[in-house]
Amino acid sequence: MTQEITNFAELELSDALQQALTDLNFHTPSPIQQQTIPWLLQGRDIIGLAQTGTGKTAAFGLPILQRLSSTIQGPQALILAPTRELAIQVAAHLEAMSVHQKNTRITVLCGGQDYRPQLQKLREGAQIVVGTPGRILDHIERGTLNLTQLRTFVLDEADEMLRMGFIEDVETILAKLPEERQIALFSATMPSRIRQIGTRYLKDPVTVEIRMETATVKTIEQRFLFASQPQKPDALLRVLAVEECQGVIVFVRTKSSTEEVATLLQQQGHRAMAIHGDITQNLRERVIAQFKQGVIDVLVATDVAARGLDVERVTHVINYDMAHDCETYVHRIGRTGRAGRSGVTILFVTPRESRMLTTIERHTRQRIEKTTVPTDYMIQVARQQRFMANITSRLEHENLPSYRRIIEDYLKTNEVSPIDVAATLALLCNQDKPWEQKISSPAAPARAKEARV
Repeated sequence: MTQEITNFAELELSDALQQALTDLNFHTPSPIQQQTIPWLLQGRDIIGLAQTGTGKTAAFGLPILQRLSSTIQGPQALILAPTRELAIQVAAHLEAMSVHQKNTRITVLCGGQDYRPQLQKLREGAQIVVGTPGRILDHIERGTLNLTQLRTFVLDEADEMLRMGFIEDVETILAKLPEERQIALFSATMPSRIRQIGTRYLKDPVTVEIRMETATVKTIEQRFLFASQPQKPDALLRVLAVEECQGVIVFVRTKSSTEEVATLLQQQGHRAMAIHGDITQNLRERVIAQFKQGVIDVLVATDVAARGLDVERVTHVINYDMAHDCETYVHRIGRTGRAGRSGVTILFVTPRESRMLTTIERHTRQRIEKTTVPTDYMIQVARQQRFMANITSRLEHENLPSYRRIIEDYLKTNEVSPIDVAATLALLCNQDKPWEQKISSPAAPARAKEARV
């Protein structure tokens, strides 16, 4: 099956799915979609090697939706994801693609959520189940998730399952699948343990490998700066002071570091919050929703907590702590520059981590440009440029004439120059603070070496 597919219309998909793809402005399949959808529609097992953000959800989601049967009772497809965020994201994509299909029932089974709504969804006849290994296995063992009618099983981000320690649960679930089923295994890399799973559980699989010219997205501008551990708080504040940011994700290694860095940013007036593995699911969802809405501008996260996070407004990813391997670095910076948008990533490198920097450049086949910690002068220049840009952007604002009349009346009755009036209004907007503001961050607290999270 080597014929190139240039349009979703060339695939044998239902009118309902084609209409949904048109609504979503999806016209040309990505490489992973071109090479996997036809095989999956035929019922073949698949091993898909592709980086995150390549369109895997539609690659396995469209065939699942196409092959749903109205006569089968019980779940027909089970999709396993490494994190709650990714599971919720996959389910949302499936909902969007099935919007014109009648009676398509999709449910999410994740830890940290109440069992009662999950049990209700299963009793109502969920056709597609998306979940995390622990909660899926729990439902299977309780007898509340019946897999006897299962037709398709998808293991998404298999290498991440291995890294997070879920692979034994995954194998337990695989062993409980019915004899006749289709399996699609997707992974960014192929460690030996994942290869063994493919050999043991998949039947004559088709292997699809999407080779990217570089392991990272071209629209991402990558930079690094040298900063020792005690210098990092000051460096972070200075970087945020000069960068044109919307949403920012700051990656740290440990749970305690998320709280420390988020507190530092809050003390300096930034709208920041921390997410890590110990916060409740309700709080996690609320923080991420606020981040998407712009109520929060900076998210300080561990790798596990940010897995599957897809927020359009993320313009910057800051690696406050070095990623422990190249794949993690690629996953981190993939939180920005998505769907063709541009993004900036900045990596803080301690003197001992120079070799890891070289390793990352070799792995990504991209040079990471060196930069320096912004000086006070650079911060003042950046602030002034933003201030003047804000003035320019409002010169044609529809509400400006009414304010102009007020200023004209004021000038007629007061002997003061227009420059002084403008400066006074600028002072008012800046809450009477002096223009020259220097960054002063508290010293980073000394702490014992912690395990990575």
